[in-house]
Amino acid sequence: MTPARILGLVVALLMIVGGAAVTYLGLSYDGPDGGDRTLGTLGPILAGLGVALSIVVVQTRH
Repeated sequence: MTPARILGLVVALLMIVGGAAVTYLGLSYDGPDGGDRTLGTLGPILAGLGVALSIVVVQTRH
């Protein structure tokens, strides 16, 4: 596995974990505000892009 692929997978993993964290913050009902609709929308988008990046990195062949 090349260093570029490893870097791509690490970035994809960070995007997935970050998207999950942002989604949790956006949908959290623990605080006085009751969550944030913008974060609840951006989190799944970020995680989905991370999944797409991981698929592209794994399937790309030279």
